[in-house]
Amino acid sequence: MQMDDAGKKPKYELVDMGVTGEDAVRTAFANQVAYCEANGAPITARVCAAIMAEVESDQQGALLERVRRWQGAPLADALPLRLAGGIHALQLAGEVPELAPIYRGVPADDAAIIAEVISGYEAQLMRWLDGPPQTNEAGRSSNFIAALLWLEDRGLPARFECLEIGSSAGINLMIDRYRYDLGGVLVGPDEAAMRFAPEWKGPPPPDHAFAFVSLKGCDVAPVDLTDPAQALRLKAYIWPEHTIRFERMEAAIAAAKQRAPDLVKMNAADFVEAELAKPQAPGTTRVLMHSIVWQYVPEDQQARVIAAMEAAGARATPDVPLAWVALEANRTVHRHELRVRFWPGGEEEVLLARAHAHGADIEWKAG
Repeated sequence: MQMDDAGKKPKYELVDMGVTGEDAVRTAFANQVAYCEANGAPITARVCAAIMAEVESDQQGALLERVRRWQGAPLADALPLRLAGGIHALQLAGEVPELAPIYRGVPADDAAIIAEVISGYEAQLMRWLDGPPQTNEAGRSSNFIAALLWLEDRGLPARFECLEIGSSAGINLMIDRYRYDLGGVLVGPDEAAMRFAPEWKGPPPPDHAFAFVSLKGCDVAPVDLTDPAQALRLKAYIWPEHTIRFERMEAAIAAAKQRAPDLVKMNAADFVEAELAKPQAPGTTRVLMHSIVWQYVPEDQQARVIAAMEAAGARATPDVPLAWVALEANRTVHRHELRVRFWPGGEEEVLLARAHAHGADIEWKAG
């Protein structure tokens, strides 16, 4: 584990996301601790650090051995957050009162507490290793809206057909039901399911009116927000420090009960290829969008998505254009970057903004 200059905090180490092996497990946990501390999540950092202490101990157990000998790439697989989510779920369910000091943010023997939890709840926690975290967050939708305003300002039709990969529970497929204040630019219905006013840095985005023609998404393991058990799993991946996200989750659950988002079970590559093959109505802009998901898409599927988008982009015209909006992590600066490509005429990727992972602020770079 690398330390910062003061020797007190872990330092994020830039490594290949696809690296494997025991050293990669150690690096994944150290990086997750550093990332959490840099993004206002000290409790999650404590949990991840305590898990790593147990992994590096002499303690035996099926779960610990599975982590130590992780078969995939632990950083790309978000291995630390899988276990942290499982432990948070136990806390949310009120099953382990011993966890209370950690989640209250008071001093405690974190390593001893987490060691006891791992030993006593091994079977429950083992299941959390079987799939990646579900990191649905409504606050990220502000970035999508800003990107659509920018695309319209570039002359693309203001009727958007949006396709999202890695939709999880489809919370960002309900962005047409939310209200936004983006540096003074107001978008969305007055009677909104949620309201967002991120701290805006830089000039405001373009101010235009636009409409959603459709919003459709996919996920390899979609979450039904109306199912309490599935909703609890999604809440477990919310960092406990970010209390507003729990309020947003309840609002999203209520919105989904009124009208479920259009969400299908499908991998990213199959979904993109299938949707791009469908006819596109003249005067609409087809948009692929995703947030904090690209790292979880297998490399072969990433290649297929890129190939499908570039092939469709080559066929695009001013009347039926194509755009790609992505909000993904730049782990060098511990920020998330909003980047856009569009066809025809603007094939080069453009950095529109740097943003907080959960929508707290947006630093507009596009002018």
